[in-house]
Amino acid sequence: MTKTNDEVSGGAVGRNEAVTRLQRIPNVGPRMASALLKLGIARLQDAAGRDPDEMYHELSAIDAKRHDPCVRDIFAAVVSHAEGGPARPWWEFTPERKARDAVREKARGEEARWGSATP
Repeated sequence: MTKTNDEVSGGAVGRNEAVTRLQRIPNVGPRMASALLKLGIARLQDAAGRDPDEMYHELSAIDAKRHDPCVRDIFAAVVSHAEGGPARPWWEFTPERKARDAVREKARGEEARWGSATP
């Protein structure tokens, strides 16, 4: 379950400190820092072990809107860095996401084709 901003950061002063701390992470600016806080991530190590796809879907649900898929790539960059990987620009994670999405889309198309076939 996602923690509230106050639970994560300890109130307004703590939230500001958390946003500042999160912005030290490569690829994270003020808006991404706020998004990470919504997901219960107040420091880099909180992102270790998280699934960027799940983070993306959780944020979309919290905000009741679909975010740009590049947000998922930023989450992947943050998680990778949290798990000890080198700091890499978020766009280096885009080809991996697009390849995975293409496989999912192809499987969905095949499922629809086989599901609608009559014997």
